[in-house]
Amino acid sequence: MWMIRRFTTVLPATVLLSALLVGTPLVAGPACPGGQADALGTARVITIDPAETPRLGRKHFPTTLPLADMEVLLTFDDGPLAGRTDRVLDALARECVRATFFVVGRQAQAHPALLRRIAAEGHTVAHHTYAHPLLDRMTPAAAEREIDHGFAAVDTILYGTAGARPVVPFFRFPGFATTPALLARLEQRGIAVFGADLWASDWNDMTPGRQLDLVMARLEASRGGILLFHDTRLQTVQMLPAFLRALKSRGFQVIHGVPPRSRTAAAGP
Repeated sequence: MWMIRRFTTVLPATVLLSALLVGTPLVAGPACPGGQADALGTARVITIDPAETPRLGRKHFPTTLPLADMEVLLTFDDGPLAGRTDRVLDALARECVRATFFVVGRQAQAHPALLRRIAAEGHTVAHHTYAHPLLDRMTPAAAEREIDHGFAAVDTILYGTAGARPVVPFFRFPGFATTPALLARLEQRGIAVFGADLWASDWNDMTPGRQLDLVMARLEASRGGILLFHDTRLQTVQMLPAFLRALKSRGFQVIHGVPPRSRTAAAGP
C-alpha cells in the first residue's frame, strides 16, 4: 500500500529533516521561510516503500509512482558540484520546492558541505554509485561493490557511519545501465531503483530557453511524472528558475518522495 501524507504548507527544512531521521510524525508547519510570496511550493509528500514498488519510472520499468494528473517529482543526478548544485538549491528554496538528489559518492566527498546542505534543506539524498561507471560493463560483484562504495561515502558524511544498507534506500543506475542480476540483488536488499517517466535530455547541449521549451512540452504531453535533470549542467541551472515559474503558471504541482520512516529512524545518527 502506498502511504500518502498531505500538507497545506511546506515543512521547514529542519522539521522535515528531523522527522525523517528520528521517525517523529510529519506535521504541517508555517509557510516556507525565505521563499517568495507566490512560491510554487511542495503540494504533498509521499512515502516510497521499496518493498511495495522496487522499480519506478515508465521509461525503464512497467511501474511508477501513483501520481495524480499534473503532479511532478523532481530528481537531479550526478552532483553535488560547487557553483551548480548550490544555485539549484537556491532556486528550489525560493519556490519552497523539495526534490530528490541522486548523488555520486566521489562528488559528495569532494563537496561535503553541499551534500549536507541538500539534506538540511529537506531534500531527499539518494544514490548514484561512487564514481558513475556503467555497471552493466562490470562483473556483478564489482558492480555491487561500486554501489556500496557510493552508499558508504554518502552516509558517512551525513550520518557519521554507514550500515549494510543505505539510510535512504533509493538508487539510480548511471546511464540506466541495469542488468537483471543487479536489479534482483537490489530488490532483495530492499532498495528501490528509480528510472524516470520523462527526461529533460540535459546531457545534450542546448540553450536554457530551448531546454525549458522541451521539458514543458514533454510535461504537457505526459501530464506529469518523475522528471530527470542533472544539477551539474549549467543549462539546467540557468533554466531552473523559469522552469519552476512555468510549473506554477501552468497548474503543475510538485510532489516530494521520502523513504519509510522506520528505515531512516533505524539508521539515523
